[in-house]
Amino acid sequence: MNAKASQELILRKILEKNQATEYLNKFMNGSTDISAFKSQVPVVTYDVVQPYIARIAGGEESSILCGEQIVELLRSSGTSRGEPRLMPSISEDLYRRTYLYSLIMPIMSKYVRGLGEGKAMYLLFVKAETLTNAGIPVRSVLTSYYKSPHFLQRKHDLYNKYTGPDEVILCPDNKQSMYCQLLCGLVERQRVLRLGAVFASAFLRSISFLEQHWCDLVNNIRIGQLSSNITNSTCRLAMESFLAVPDPELADEIKAICSSGSWKGILGRLWPNVKYIEAVLTGTMAQYIPMLEFYSDGRIPLVCTMYASSESYFGVNLRPLCSPKDVSYTILPNMAYFKFIPLEDGLKLTEEDEVVENDKLVSLVDVKVGCYYELVITTFSGLYRYRVGDVLQVTGFYNRAPQFKFICRRNVILSVDTDKTNEEDLHNSVTSAKKILEKRNCLLLEYTSCTDTSTLPGHYVLFWEIKSTCEGTTPRAPLDAQLLESCCIAVEQSLDYVYRRCRTHDKSVGPLEIRLVETGAFDALMDLLVNQGSSINQYKTPRCIESGPALKLLNSRVTSSFFSPRDPEWTV
Repeated sequence: MNAKASQELILRKILEKNQATEYLNKFMNGSTDISAFKSQVPVVTYDVVQPYIARIAGGEESSILCGEQIVELLRSSGTSRGEPRLMPSISEDLYRRTYLYSLIMPIMSKYVRGLGEGKAMYLLFVKAETLTNAGIPVRSVLTSYYKSPHFLQRKHDLYNKYTGPDEVILCPDNKQSMYCQLLCGLVERQRVLRLGAVFASAFLRSISFLEQHWCDLVNNIRIGQLSSNITNSTCRLAMESFLAVPDPELADEIKAICSSGSWKGILGRLWPNVKYIEAVLTGTMAQYIPMLEFYSDGRIPLVCTMYASSESYFGVNLRPLCSPKDVSYTILPNMAYFKFIPLEDGLKLTEEDEVVENDKLVSLVDVKVGCYYELVITTFSGLYRYRVGDVLQVTGFYNRAPQFKFICRRNVILSVDTDKTNEEDLHNSVTSAKKILEKRNCLLLEYTSCTDTSTLPGHYVLFWEIKSTCEGTTPRAPLDAQLLESCCIAVEQSLDYVYRRCRTHDKSVGPLEIRLVETGAFDALMDLLVNQGSSINQYKTPRCIESGPALKLLNSRVTSSFFSPRDPEWTV
């Protein structure tokens, strides 16, 4: 009801706490005047903030950017020049994240009865973390939360019971963690009322893992002993109570279900009392909805509950049982100070290096239904008028707080998991591989891309049309498997840090694939798109094709395909 007043209060508190920082002083000379902030502090991208964060990481005082001590740097899945973005975080931020999490179950309980009578099988994982030269932890926002007292010492009420022990969730080996969490969920299959993971991709990866390892899991239940493949001592100790005695009857039940043929609807058969599946299903995660509907046979509601990022947590879905395509998030006015860049030409985005005039920004309560905006935030931890990169559409209001549909990340064209590859990154990666072709007297005439999530994990696909420069030589003659596999390696090695981590460490993205298409395939693509309304005078080959007739056309012209034979290099 008081969104406008809440926003003004949040901004006033941020300025009072951070007025002495080097960053704000440069524009406001120690003032806490709100009007001065709105007129003098510029809208910025990560490139502007990064030098300050780098100085803090190197040992300088947090006060150059934030009035409070920066206790950790949160590794964002967004990237800048091939490296992960590091977002400053203070202790108080954990209270805000916990506050938002605490709203989820009260909201869900308005729509789904009896949630306190069972447990949740949520597949939760931590990622690798490091320390800066100054000893500040660098970790993902979820790893930060799962390792915090807010999670580990949470109140165990009726709505807060997970099948997996905390020790298993915190296991640094994701495969061992996944195995044990699935085992716990199977042992308590009759008590599981909720299924899910943070991202749809992670949940489906776990189901694929179950498909591969259910025999071992059944055997563990049958004999009452954990597999010797689980070598983490903390995991083994935490799992003792789950396998205290053999349970051949339960093992037979699960075996009968998993060995019955098709896995269509497997989730409802393994967990017969489940009421919904929870995961992020908006943005690029929407590509996983068909596979989730296959495994649930369309009978289990798919639920998106919250909207958050490494920079800040933003809002909640107040209609959680709506169709995933209709999800809107209500922005919580007490999370951060919000502004919005209007995208007046529909989804035409402002470039990252384009200066955004302060007087063009729109306040939280003044956005218009149906319009598109780019999100700008100011936080307690040192981000001031920062462009998050999310594009949102206003769908309505809850009292005075606007509700937004997440549309996309700015400039991101490929994403399978937490990776986000933009057109420039893709172009640079393909350019590095072109040099390999040119040494073999081949030219890359044209290319485009897509993500293939029909298998798990999903992977990037490049469609290439290649021509030989050797007179009298057919295009296919020099294109042996080793050459194209080398190109796959070159592309992957040139992609950014997060992609390489997902491929090498997390195993959440599969090997990159190059599909060669026959001569003239891209001419046919142009004809198709022009016939659909594109201007032949302004036609440019799309660098990513999501679905539909265009993708079907290219796949019909594929002559051969090649996969990257090894993981790209990656270090923590």
